[in-house]
Amino acid sequence: MAAPTGDDPPGTPQDPPGTPQDAALEELEAFDFPPYDLSRPPLQLWGAREEFARRPENFLRGCKWAPDGSCVLTCSNDNALRIFDLPQIPPGPPQGQPLPQLAPAVLVAEGDTVYDFTWYPLMDSGHPHTCLVAASCRDHPVHLWDAFDGSLRGSFRAHNHLDEPVAPHSLAFTPDGSRLLGGFDGAVREFPTERPGRSGHERPLRQGGQGQRGLIGCLAFSPSQSLFACGSYGRSLGLYPLEGGGAVMLWPRLSAAPTHLRFSPCGTRLYAGGRKDRHILCWDLRAPERPLLALPRRVETNQRVTFDLDPSGQFLVSGDTDGFVTAWDTLAPPGPGDPPELPPLLRFRALRDCVNGTSLHPGLPLLATASGQRLFPAPWDSDGDSDGDSDGDNRPAPGGDIRLQLWWWGPRGDTGTGDCHLAGDTDCHLAGDTGTGDCHLPGDSGTGVVTVTLCPP
Repeated sequence: MAAPTGDDPPGTPQDPPGTPQDAALEELEAFDFPPYDLSRPPLQLWGAREEFARRPENFLRGCKWAPDGSCVLTCSNDNALRIFDLPQIPPGPPQGQPLPQLAPAVLVAEGDTVYDFTWYPLMDSGHPHTCLVAASCRDHPVHLWDAFDGSLRGSFRAHNHLDEPVAPHSLAFTPDGSRLLGGFDGAVREFPTERPGRSGHERPLRQGGQGQRGLIGCLAFSPSQSLFACGSYGRSLGLYPLEGGGAVMLWPRLSAAPTHLRFSPCGTRLYAGGRKDRHILCWDLRAPERPLLALPRRVETNQRVTFDLDPSGQFLVSGDTDGFVTAWDTLAPPGPGDPPELPPLLRFRALRDCVNGTSLHPGLPLLATASGQRLFPAPWDSDGDSDGDSDGDNRPAPGGDIRLQLWWWGPRGDTGTGDCHLAGDTDCHLAGDTGTGDCHLPGDSGTGVVTVTLCPP
C-alpha cells in the first residue's frame, strides 16, 4: 500500500532535517492499519512442527504472507514449497498441551536447492488465475506454480554463454506483475510474465570496469517510482531505472553483502540487511550519501535473514541467529553513532534456533516466523519446550523444532492482568465485543466458527 510521494528523483534535496518524519506521521493518519500491540510480545497461536520433521536436519529458508493475506508460503531445506491457509480453528489448547499444528494446503517439490521464491504481486484468491508463486532452484528453469493445486503454469529459462542452464539467485516481480526479474552474476534478466519460455532480456550491471560485480542475491522494487534495487554478494548496492540505463545511485563498499532489501511503502526509504552483519541499514533516498539509520540485529550466518515492514512502514520486524525477534519504530528518534543507531522498541525470544524469516500479515496483526539452520544443536532442542527461557508474558519459550509459527500481535481484550474475558462468562472476546459464545476477528460476520483465540494457552 503505497503512500503519496513527490516526483523528484532520488538524491534531490527537499526538506530540512526533521520535516520528513513529520510528513510521514501525517501520511500515516490517513490510513487504517492493523492495530499492533507492541507494548508486549505477541501471543503464539499456531505452529507447524510435524510437517517439517519428516526429513532429518530440515529447516526453513523463509516465509511470506500472500498479498491478499489468505495464506502463507514457506520454503524449506527439503527443496519444497508449502502453502498454509490462514487457520480457522477452535480456541487454543489447554495449559501444557502442544500448539495446534498446521497442515499445508499445497505442497510443491522442486528438483534442487531453492534459491528464492516470491508471490505474484496482484495475487487475489478470489481470482484463481492470479494465484501464482515463482521459485528459482539450482540448475533448473524458474517455475511459475499454481497456488491452488500446485500445478506448473509456466517456466522461464536462462542460459549462460556456453548455452548451459543457469538459475537466478534472486527473484522479484514488477509492482504491476508484467515482468519477473532474476538476479545473476553481474546482471539481471527480465522475463515477460505473459510469455514463459526463453524470452528474457539480459541487462548487465557492470560496464567498463564500473558497476556491480558478483551474484545479485536480492532485488526489490520501489512502490512509488520506476526504480529497482540490487544487492550483490560483492558487497555493493545499486539503484536502477526500470526502463534501462545505468545506476542512478551506487553504494560500492558496504560492510556486508546484502541478502534482503525492502522499500518503505512511500518509496523514500530503502532498507538492506546483510549476511554476517550486525545492522540493518536504512537510506533516505532524498539524501542517499550516507545511511540514515542503523538497526542493530545479530546475524552470524550466511543464510538470508529476512525482515518486514508493517503496511504503514513505521514498524520494522526482524529475527536473528539467537532466536529473538526485534521490532523497531522507524520514526522514533535515533541514538548516537554514525550512522545513528535506532534502539529496539521490543525484543522477545521466539525460538532457540535462528529466526531467518519474519513476515507481517497485510491486513491483520499477525506475524509469521520461520526457523533457520541450527548453529549449535543442543540436548533441549527437541519436541519439548519445558526447559525454555521465559518471554515477556512469563510463558516458556517454544521448542527449537517448531519450524513455522503464527503469532497474534493485536489487542487481546484484557487489562494487563491476564484476564481476557467478559464478566460472568468463560468465552474469549475482542475489546468492545458484547456477544457471547463465539470469538471473531474484526470484520468476521460468520457464526459458529472461532477464527482466533485471544486467551493465553
